[in-house]
Amino acid sequence: MTSARFIRALFTSARAVAAVEFGLTLPLMTAVAFTGAELTSYVTTKMRVSQLALHVADNAARIGSGTVLANKQITEAQINDLLTGAGLQGGRLDLYGNGRVILSSLEPVANPNPTNRYRIRWQRCRGAKIWPSSYGRGGDTNLTGITVSGQLATAPDDGALMFVEISYNYQPLIARLFIPQSQITAIAAMTVRDQRDYGGGTNGIYNNENVVPSTC
Repeated sequence: MTSARFIRALFTSARAVAAVEFGLTLPLMTAVAFTGAELTSYVTTKMRVSQLALHVADNAARIGSGTVLANKQITEAQINDLLTGAGLQGGRLDLYGNGRVILSSLEPVANPNPTNRYRIRWQRCRGAKIWPSSYGRGGDTNLTGITVSGQLATAPDDGALMFVEISYNYQPLIARLFIPQSQITAIAAMTVRDQRDYGGGTNGIYNNENVVPSTC
């Protein structure tokens, strides 16, 4: 077969045209598939981090030990257990290897609180990621509250607000090229439900078990 006849046969062959079309569209199809898989993983991870923040805040608002006749006492061991539980709940995310959790107690500067001023009385952290709080640090006082997206969060008189921040470095399935940003952040807040002993221990936290606090 001459070259001219071969070229004419190639252009008129349906199988050859299909092979060329497949070769041209394969990179685009592969990119779409990879993007879809990566975005699905990213959205799922973001949702899990958000749920972790909510659970830490909820559990922090519930912890404490005591009788029905006495205010609940919270301890460093309970806070450590709370943070350990969050890491276990994160599973393969490796929350503390790739991120950081910051738990803050926002409390009124006085009770009653006629000036509507607040303080971050204590703050506890865990995680290898170097990431300072975006909303304040332990010991900050004379605050109007914690402002998130234009909304002000405050604590009730004789109470506290458990405020949680999580920053997590997303670990891509394929490449970071397919995701909007590699850092995932989430916040959550819960008001302490029971009467808590805010006057004892160190800034309201006891350390009866003599454990190492998860300080920031």
